[in-house]
Amino acid sequence: MARNDKRDNRDEDNEFVDRLVHINRVAKVVKGGRRFGFAALVVIGDQRGRVGFGKGKAREVPEAIRKATEAAKRHMIRVPLREGRTLHHDIAGRHGAGKVALRAAPPGTGIIAGGPMRAVFEVLGMQDVVAKSIGSSNPYNMIHATFDALKKQGSPRAVAARRGKKVSDLITRRRDDANDDSEAEAAN
Repeated sequence: MARNDKRDNRDEDNEFVDRLVHINRVAKVVKGGRRFGFAALVVIGDQRGRVGFGKGKAREVPEAIRKATEAAKRHMIRVPLREGRTLHHDIAGRHGAGKVALRAAPPGTGIIAGGPMRAVFEVLGMQDVVAKSIGSSNPYNMIHATFDALKKQGSPRAVAARRGKKVSDLITRRRDDANDDSEAEAAN
């Protein structure tokens, strides 16, 4: 019976892709020398719009990574993606001194982001995005700020429901605004 349970967990694990973002080693000086501890930061996602991150601490690296992965699975969020490849709108997020700016991008742009943000977008399944980190380069703050921004991301369906309008009204307005902007630039 227990063997079947383990197989089910493995199948569940295969649907998620995880990335180790950062490992921190700390030393505690004791009478016999130094005792090392490790802290791991892991990002996990299904590459279809769900993503989570977790932190884990242990005396051994593999144990810290395992704890971080478990924490990431418990704290997953769903992010609405436009056409399954990019953001619906530009957003900014912050956590402490870490600030990030995320912009939707046309097809073929790729992931233009550095370090920890790139890992989040890859496991999220996003293909086109431009991101900039402003302020702290601490991986923990960057991940928190990126998740803060992604939580603010709204889909046209959710916005339409909140405002009591039809999705088509919002999307046609977006196209009209883009046409007005291009006409204004051509006039200048």
